[in-house]
Amino acid sequence: MPVTVVVGTQWGDEGKAKVIDLLSRDHSHVVRYQGGHNAGHTVVVGDEKYALQLVPSGVLYGHVTPVIGNGVVVDLPTLFREVETLESRGVSCARLRVSSRAHLIFPWHQAHDALAEGKRGADKIGTTLKGIGPAYADKARRVGIRAGEVLDAAVFADTVRRRANEENATLVALGGTALDVEAIVAQFTDLAHRIAPYVADTVNELHDALEGGADILLEGAQATFLDIDHGTYPYVTSSNPVAGGACAGSGLGPRDITRVVGIAKAYTTRVGSGPFPTELVGADGEPDTLGQALIDIGHEYGTVTGRRRRTGWLDLVMLRHAVRVNSLTEIALTKLDVLDTFDEVKVCTDYRLEGGMLRGYPDRSEVLAQVEPVYATLPGWKTSLRGASAFSDLPPNARQLVELVEKNVGVPVTMVGTGPERDDCVVRG
Repeated sequence: MPVTVVVGTQWGDEGKAKVIDLLSRDHSHVVRYQGGHNAGHTVVVGDEKYALQLVPSGVLYGHVTPVIGNGVVVDLPTLFREVETLESRGVSCARLRVSSRAHLIFPWHQAHDALAEGKRGADKIGTTLKGIGPAYADKARRVGIRAGEVLDAAVFADTVRRRANEENATLVALGGTALDVEAIVAQFTDLAHRIAPYVADTVNELHDALEGGADILLEGAQATFLDIDHGTYPYVTSSNPVAGGACAGSGLGPRDITRVVGIAKAYTTRVGSGPFPTELVGADGEPDTLGQALIDIGHEYGTVTGRRRRTGWLDLVMLRHAVRVNSLTEIALTKLDVLDTFDEVKVCTDYRLEGGMLRGYPDRSEVLAQVEPVYATLPGWKTSLRGASAFSDLPPNARQLVELVEKNVGVPVTMVGTGPERDDCVVRG
């Protein structure tokens, strides 16, 4: 009963969608297990680019059943904009399943998000203001509304009205503006009718599929170091992107998982605030020449927000910790081609703190902000990786970088990204 988990090993934006798309060919179900529409996955197919937020990447294959799992928080307006866009481009979403246990996002969640972030002033976390955190907070407070509740339209409308009134009182007390309750009820009553055909008991459906011999792929949004427990808190997301979260967010058990693929970019990026030891930045806080080159060549702008990403060298201290936390069986190293023109490439192998070497990744963000990265410097390969079909086709200096990663983190690199398109990838046995 093979189940594969795909997880980001850095701060997100590692190119997970491309690897998921590649692996989807051999799976019957692709399940998103956490997060919301604050994360984007981009798949390039020929001249077509598909930017996905909620619909799992496997939707591009007709044989795949894409599933939005119980661990996801779902913004219905965004979901239907995405479905409409996909179907207008000839991609059917008829097989899409949405867990009855998935929590829904409402306008009051986004209002709370904006209000809280605005009050943080200079200490902003960098949230996307999509209402993700407040929706997960309502889930934890046991006052959230789940997708299964849409199946009783009258009760659903009453519940939305009651919750909207409750949240209005809180918003006004906190200095915010009251929302139009009846407009929200009308909007979500219509959305409830639209989502109802997709709602299902996905937990039992997935177990039934496994018992029938299905291969299932579980995809996470964001990444290990944005995990609410294991990330650089408080500069994190509000859910568990780590591989352990795949069980809670899908309903499948740990013994069902046979493969855990960690996605790592050949350099590092992050969005928003928080410590970043290998960041390529000048004294003015702006990207230096090499950092800007990574932004320009790698098109490092958010799929959902359009925000410019912060860039830096590959950090193997992070990656070693990600191997531990996720029990990775292998690594897919993406966007190696972005480094094609660099004269030399640096890779952080260790951290130094107050003159001594750190044994592992710091457990506190304030400590991480003080570490000094220790680099290995490798010669660049100064040639395009496009067209490489086997590991032996890569230039020796590119292979040297891959081998350095393997030596330092203790698991094999089984996939190497050599370009933006879905087939620009070297797969090793």
